[in-house]
Amino acid sequence: MADITRYPGLRHLRGAPTVHIRHINRGKLIHEGAGLSFWFRPRTAVLSEVPMDDRELPMLFHARTQDYQDVTVQLTITYRCTSPETATSRIDFSIDPDTGTWRQDPLSQIANTLTESTQQHALKTLGTTTLETALRTGVERVKQAVTENLTAAHIGLEIIDVRVVAIRPDADLEKALQTTIREKVQQEADKATYERRAIAVERERAISENELQNQIELAKREELLVVQRGANALKKAEDQARASRIADEAKADGIRKLAEAEAAGEKARLDAYKEIPQHTIYALAAKELAGNLPEIGSITLTPDIIQPILNRLAR
Repeated sequence: MADITRYPGLRHLRGAPTVHIRHINRGKLIHEGAGLSFWFRPRTAVLSEVPMDDRELPMLFHARTQDYQDVTVQLTITYRCTSPETATSRIDFSIDPDTGTWRQDPLSQIANTLTESTQQHALKTLGTTTLETALRTGVERVKQAVTENLTAAHIGLEIIDVRVVAIRPDADLEKALQTTIREKVQQEADKATYERRAIAVERERAISENELQNQIELAKREELLVVQRGANALKKAEDQARASRIADEAKADGIRKLAEAEAAGEKARLDAYKEIPQHTIYALAAKELAGNLPEIGSITLTPDIIQPILNRLAR
């Protein structure tokens, strides 16, 4: 809104950099441009104020798809005025010379025009698509259709941007679709859970089989170890028996040789006695006997004992 200062019979207008001011006096253009500041007479001046900044126009409207399903389209149009002269000739942007406010509501008129044109292109696009397609790719399709076909040059405006925020079905249908999708997601989750469990069971089975194989291999090795230990014990026993037999044979041979030596010595001694006279042998025997007799404290000799000895000595 322009800033107008009132003086008796005169007015002073001070504009803004984003506002285009047109001052016409008696059908003649006096001032035109943005950021103007000038004096004027209120009784003869015709003033117009056209905003030049970017304006956003949000929209929310209903549409029907090819399969007769209602959807809600939410989008935003960004526009700005590029031809103030055209805009002021098509839309009433005049302002009160005393207050600086618009006499009409030009922005509402622009909004209605752009909304109706936008709805026309969006409805045409959604009317040739199914609900599933509209929900999946409708945002891009509507944006492309509106961007390519929407124009406001006839009222001096330029469309800067089109943003389609959402395309949504009605509440009941959306709830039903959400339920279907939830069920599908839940099925996928259950499937993933079952697959994880199957994988876990398969892994446990593989681990059990591996443990069983390890136990079988261990049992085989223990069996081989027992067999090897038995063979080692048998060999040790055989070696001990062989050594014991050799020791016994050596001992027996020693004993035999010792006996043979003693026998040979005894024979030699007997042979030596053959050369000695008999009385000498008796004397040696008596001496040997006397040496081996126990100690005798006293002895009693009777005639029946001495007589045979004397007779033998006499012979």
